[in-house]
Amino acid sequence: MENKENFILGLDVSTKTIGIALYKDIGEKGELIQLTHVTPKIKPLPKNKTQELFEKCNAFEEQFLNKYRDIGITKVIIEEPLLRSNNVNTVGTLLRFNGMISRSVYQKLGIVPEFISSFDARAFAFPELMDIRTHNKKGERYPEKEIQKKIDADKKTLFGGYDWYIDKKVVIWEKVADLYPQVTWLYNRNHALAKENYDMTDSVACVLGYMNKEKVWLAENRK
Repeated sequence: MENKENFILGLDVSTKTIGIALYKDIGEKGELIQLTHVTPKIKPLPKNKTQELFEKCNAFEEQFLNKYRDIGITKVIIEEPLLRSNNVNTVGTLLRFNGMISRSVYQKLGIVPEFISSFDARAFAFPELMDIRTHNKKGERYPEKEIQKKIDADKKTLFGGYDWYIDKKVVIWEKVADLYPQVTWLYNRNHALAKENYDMTDSVACVLGYMNKEKVWLAENRK
């Protein structure tokens, strides 16, 4: 009997762009097959925000799910919405749209999505980002005794080896770009990286982070 290929889909969902990473599961690691995004442009724009979200969800189905529903996707991993916002309406909109996309995945693919937090996605996808923080926000080094206590307790922090104000999305993009040099990235009119790239690389972190956290794919086997 011929072995059926299994594919794993990672989604980074925001109300503007959905980052998409499609992997082939080849045992202790995955092979990146497709890295793309859907940025729905709804015209005419509905006056009702919820209707707009429904239309964007339909666009995602048409532009991606319907095209890939029969290739053998067996697992879908979605990054949980980041709820650290003072704007309750923004949080509510993100949760609502995430739920809509999750339902579309279930209806179109027959798969109940798995979810992973942004922290776990990044920490498990790129464990080297976990490090002891040695300097405060002012750039001043902590006392050696305090640093040693952190070392003894193995108290590592995500992005601990970087400056406090580093652009974390750029760091993740750099990690993904190094891991997959074959990817062609998107640039805007000013020849700067387009924002859609960061949604795409976050979707990569979703898959790698989840599969490494579950000890299915091993970080050392990624290349």
